[in-house]
Amino acid sequence: MVLFIISVGLSVTMGLMRFINLAHGAFAMAGGYVAAWLVREEGYPFLAALVLAVLAAVVLAALLETFVFRFLYKRTELEQVLFTIGFTFAAIALANLLAGPYIQLIPLPEWLDGSMSLGDRTLPTQRVFVILMGLVVVLLLWLIIAKTRFGIWLRASVDNAPMSSSLGINIRLVQCATFAFGAGLAALGGALGAELMPLEPYYPLKYLVLMLVVVSVGGLGSVSGTLIAALVLGVIDTAGRYLASDFGTFFFYVAMILLLAWRPEGILRRH
Repeated sequence: MVLFIISVGLSVTMGLMRFINLAHGAFAMAGGYVAAWLVREEGYPFLAALVLAVLAAVVLAALLETFVFRFLYKRTELEQVLFTIGFTFAAIALANLLAGPYIQLIPLPEWLDGSMSLGDRTLPTQRVFVILMGLVVVLLLWLIIAKTRFGIWLRASVDNAPMSSSLGINIRLVQCATFAFGAGLAALGGALGAELMPLEPYYPLKYLVLMLVVVSVGGLGSVSGTLIAALVLGVIDTAGRYLASDFGTFFFYVAMILLLAWRPEGILRRH
């Protein structure tokens, strides 16, 4: 679910906006860092820090999209890749400068710092909370994309931007809001998954491949495909690490190769 929450924002950006954003992990790191600072240093409650971290990432992404990233939309894919990977290294340097090369821990509140019995299984309460948040994100995305006017604007803008603009749709607003929304999802995943994917300066580079694999296997712009890919690959990765700790990640990449060979356009797409 952590992989899904982070990766689905990248799927939306790459699939619906046709923009290759390899700096997506930087927004996940930013959300986690802000949440950690608010809880540890400022004494904010966990949920309040989570909301503020997401809002901070949304505002930051909206500003960067308006003054920086918007000029890359019409550039070549290579130029997009080079710029965003350079932005990632800049984010790594900034995180190292501001917070040092240390792992940022987010203290959990008492109601999350325990375990919960689910029939014959006992899971950490924090893990159950992450799963529930993932399901909320799935429902929220489905409602926004399929059931709202903004979702119609987004799909229309992607399919035919000039025609959509002539019909009165504010293309720039749609692009900025979509980019910021994707960054907000990344920030949410970064903060929620701090226990599983430790927050440190090289976070956006360290987990970039995981995000890209989930998006590629799930299919660009496919929320349901991204969810299925994250669940399948997450289970395979975890099982591989437990059963064969020395080379467990090998199974993750074998699964990626097989799934992409079987469904190169995405796990739910036949053509």
